[in-house]
Amino acid sequence: MQDSDIRIVRLGPMRVAYAKGFGTSPEAEAWNKLLSWAKEKGMLDDTEDFRLFGFNNPEPTPDKPEYGYEQWITVEVDVEPGGDVQIKDFPGGQYAVLRTKLSSITDSWKSMAEWIKNSEYDFGPYQYLEECLGVTGFEGGGPDLETEFDIYMPIKEK
Repeated sequence: MQDSDIRIVRLGPMRVAYAKGFGTSPEAEAWNKLLSWAKEKGMLDDTEDFRLFGFNNPEPTPDKPEYGYEQWITVEVDVEPGGDVQIKDFPGGQYAVLRTKLSSITDSWKSMAEWIKNSEYDFGPYQYLEECLGVTGFEGGGPDLETEFDIYMPIKEK
């Protein structure tokens, strides 16, 4: 990874619908809940109308194989929650962003953390995010290993 691979962006406030999964591989559970709900509402018909973000919640720990994953989809103000899907507002913030594929997302997070330690930035106080950049073929419960993601590391100036 080179410095030129990193973009500094300000992510604006967003209203999101979210679902959670928990277990040894909770991502598929969270994706299934959220995408089923969104499909039922017709929200997946135009892929230009929404963004998809996710993150571990709670984080994995060395002594427990189970962890959580929270999946978001951006929504309009008039969208109502339902079933396992809730609604919340995200305030946004400043981020360092790196594009990667799902197959290398763990290594990309490690590279991003090292980059921040050697940059003019410190780790920011808000939520890190993984933005999925495509929803084609998600019938199996989420993206495949070749799907591109932008990973968002929260930052603040040192």
